Amino acid sequence: MDPSGFDGAVDRALRAEVEALLAEHPDGVLPIVQAGHPVLRTPAAPYSGQLGDLFEDLLEWMRLTMLDAPGVGLAAPQVGVPLAVAVVHDPGAENAVDPRERPPVEHRTLVNPTYRAVPAPDADGVEHLSFYEGCLSVDGYQAVVARARAVELTSQDELGARSTEVLVGWPARIVQHETDHLRGELYLDHAELRSLSSQDNLARWAREVPPAGAAATLGFPLHVRSLLP
Repeated sequence: MDPSGFDGAVDRALRAEVEALLAEHPDGVLPIVQAGHPVLRTPAAPYSGQLGDLFEDLLEWMRLTMLDAPGVGLAAPQVGVPLAVAVVHDPGAENAVDPRERPPVEHRTLVNPTYRAVPAPDADGVEHLSFYEGCLSVDGYQAVVARARAVELTSQDELGARSTEVLVGWPARIVQHETDHLRGELYLDHAELRSLSSQDNLARWAREVPPAGAAATLGFPLHVRSLLP
């Protein structure tokens, strides 16, 4: 029985695989699967209790792995576990008026998350904004992705409690990125590929937010926010 509140049957084979994975990395930092691995291209199974009381340990290892990388989110498939689970945490932007709308996000677990694009409270309709984005499973590169500025997120927490909320700005982007992982998608599937930059070349564009200079020089469309009067 899973003490977290999920009442599905334990998958003994999967549990044994995860138990072995955690035992191989007692420091809590797991290897991050890179693009090309099939687990990143396979929709994750909804979590219903397959790991039993091992679930809490997996979440802690995922948290430590995300912080060590460092990253602001990590999906279970990125550590080779094909379950619809992700963890997120973001210290936020140092600049309070960052155009990305990037407030701090406290650590949380997303179980079986889904999202849909919605209008932000201060917008007339759904907006899509373009910013550079990276991924721990596509090491060394970033690309511009136009994502919904606001989303309605429905998910469960580590105890199985379900909630629905609206997220705006960078928290909404993190949720879209991690939930897409659970669908077997990478951010590159949604990116402007002409914007793709190595970490070294990204230094040319990183200071400009949104990346208008990169769009003009590299030749890709840019979605920017239209402020209401």
